[in-house]
Amino acid sequence: MQTEFRAIVQSEYGAPEKVLRIAKRQLKSEELGADNVLVRVVARPIHPGDIQIVSALPQGTRLAPLLYDGKSCLRQPGVRTQCTSASRSILNKLLLFTLVAGATLAMPGCGRTQAGAPVPLPEVRVAPVVQQDVPVYSEWVATLDGYVNAEVRPQVSGYMIKQNYKEGALVRRGQVLFEIDPRPFQAALDRAKGDLAQAQAQLGKSTLDVERDTPLAKARAIAQSQLDNEIQANLGAQAAVESNKAAVEQAELNLEWTKVTSLLDGIAGIAQVQIGNLVGPNSILTSVSQVNPIKAYFPISEQAYVLAQKQSNAASNKHAISFFGNSLALTLTDGSIYPHKGKILLADRQVDPSTGTIRIVAAFPNPGNTLRPGQYGRVRVETNMKSGALLVPQSAVGQLQGSYQAAVVGSDHKVSMRAVKPGETVGTNWVIDSGLKPGEQVVVEGLQKLKEGTLVTPKPANLSAEGH
Repeated sequence: MQTEFRAIVQSEYGAPEKVLRIAKRQLKSEELGADNVLVRVVARPIHPGDIQIVSALPQGTRLAPLLYDGKSCLRQPGVRTQCTSASRSILNKLLLFTLVAGATLAMPGCGRTQAGAPVPLPEVRVAPVVQQDVPVYSEWVATLDGYVNAEVRPQVSGYMIKQNYKEGALVRRGQVLFEIDPRPFQAALDRAKGDLAQAQAQLGKSTLDVERDTPLAKARAIAQSQLDNEIQANLGAQAAVESNKAAVEQAELNLEWTKVTSLLDGIAGIAQVQIGNLVGPNSILTSVSQVNPIKAYFPISEQAYVLAQKQSNAASNKHAISFFGNSLALTLTDGSIYPHKGKILLADRQVDPSTGTIRIVAAFPNPGNTLRPGQYGRVRVETNMKSGALLVPQSAVGQLQGSYQAAVVGSDHKVSMRAVKPGETVGTNWVIDSGLKPGEQVVVEGLQKLKEGTLVTPKPANLSAEGH
């Protein structure tokens, strides 16, 4: 508690700075000390021979006598006291006064009405340290990609005349995306059909020749060699027909390929060509990706892979976790959790020798196509089970200059500040690796106001059941 004294000192010769310094020096030497007394002194000149000291103090505070040039004037708070000197020479000296409020008079008197009233202990909310088995999760950075990705390329060369899809939209298998000028291919088809008709006519003639000359050759009316030539000519005509049929079929395909279609259901990308461009089989027109489900690729260390495989094969261990059978959670770049769980599909065939990691492939349902290839995220999967872990609410752990501490309330209601080492987070709780014991009561509200040895009144905290 700090007591304030305010003295107004009036002097003929002024010198307020000097009076102020002397007054403060005098008060600091008294029993209350400088820490418990706040001195405010205002000095100003008045008529010669007059000295007035007006004090504003709490009612009921008694003061020691004021000493001035050997004279004593007893004053009470709020009473204006005149002390007049006999000679003006006294005013030429330094004005010395002592304003004393004794420890047994000033301070106890100010709070006498509150003496004997017990000071209530601060109330804090506590929660017990819970011991239980908790799953251990691991996280890795994942890159999303389409479940199937197809580059759309034309199979014939020609000029692009039309784009039939909306970029970034969902397209269906067989939907026409681009059109190439079909006129040259239509002409090629017509020519192939003409060649086929000509070959078919030649086949018909050779067939008639063979049918007419066969009986004549048997009757020896014509040479057998003539019939043999006609038979071979007929076979050649049949081959020519088949060849021209294939040419017609190829021309029909080329004409059909002037309409470039999607080979799967998915999201079509931005077109890489413009109308009027000359395109060919080496041109990539766009890409279509199947995104429901969508794949997630993430690398794990060789050690993590071996450990996961050992645990999945340890059938005798009841806490064994099958790494490839657990569901995955996906955290997006904005920190939100993707609502659908994923599943690990496979591991790559080899470990990358340059990084010492092996790539894992997972798949996530993607209704509405909200996830897109190329996105990044963090996959979280349960990889182990920690037995007998100690859990406390996250609000029970405070951080100070890089270290962590918790306030433990003992049976004597005294606070003990403990240095702790936090581990993984489980729901709203924190796993404590060291510093606490099971069953101890830790403060979860009001931790910042406490220090070592503080007496408190503990009250059970109202915590949700999550994580317990």
